[in-house]
Amino acid sequence: MLQAQICDPQAQAQILSILIHIRFLISPLNSTTLRRHLPPPSSDYPKMSISYSPCFQPLKVFPKNSHIHSKIGNSTLKRCTLIGCMKKPREDCSLEAKVDFLLDRVKWDDKGLAVAIAQNVDTGAVLMQGFANREALSTTISSRKATFYSRSRSSLWTKGETSNNFINVFDVFLDCDRDSIIYLGKPDGPTCHTGSETCYYTPVDELLKNPEVEKNELALTTLYALESTINQRKAETSSSSNGKPSWTKRLLLDDKLLCSKIREEADELCRTLEQNEDNGRTASEMADVLYHAMVLLSLRGVKLEEVMQVLRQRFSKSGIEEKNSRKS
Repeated sequence: MLQAQICDPQAQAQILSILIHIRFLISPLNSTTLRRHLPPPSSDYPKMSISYSPCFQPLKVFPKNSHIHSKIGNSTLKRCTLIGCMKKPREDCSLEAKVDFLLDRVKWDDKGLAVAIAQNVDTGAVLMQGFANREALSTTISSRKATFYSRSRSSLWTKGETSNNFINVFDVFLDCDRDSIIYLGKPDGPTCHTGSETCYYTPVDELLKNPEVEKNELALTTLYALESTINQRKAETSSSSNGKPSWTKRLLLDDKLLCSKIREEADELCRTLEQNEDNGRTASEMADVLYHAMVLLSLRGVKLEEVMQVLRQRFSKSGIEEKNSRKS
């Protein structure tokens, strides 16, 4: 907000004229009518306070040293304050300007669109891909719900507006060329219209082997692929056929063995530090700890995604504070 105290009557008139025309450019307004309602500069018009902000409501004239705010059109004022009232708090205006600046830097295609990909913030899974225009990206930033532009309907749509399976966006990323977007968020339910967790569940390698059969297999990263395998072994332990024997099944069927292995592997991991073993050994022992701990998670019915969510929620909290909160 720019403020000034101006005493010279001629300067007052010039400043008033400038502000009137600025206001006219910002939002169409009859500047002649506005000028007619302002008091003419004179010697008995000793001091004028002027405030200016880029986020305007219509200009108003307030009496100097008065608690009553008059409207434009009161020509009896001799001492006044001319201000541009803020439509929104300064913070909102600043954010709005930053969003506009961001939108200007995206390389939209000739149709004003960019690829928009939704990704699970905890699992890293690619949930879906759509397109976004300026309004869709702006809406996503303000609402924190993944919003896209439908090319077939020529309109915005928010994922979950009919199914309630919204994607709650935590952050938005642009690629190096600024022509594609990632919505990093947490889905409320299945993302795909088929009911699948994600829209990507058809492995190309399987299609190449047998084009006639479409295998339903989610695109999973390493830890989640391991979790899926462990859960399959768990399902086999309760089936009549029981499948092939495996170490995972033995662990699932023997709590004491599982817990002893977790303690053993954790101890061996610590020894790699105490005995200054090489990094490869540390990675190997950590892999053992993760595997056995994930078997325990499966046995307890806890998803790895739940663990990741807990870790994410701790990011903004001091480790000492977090431990103290658990004690209380």
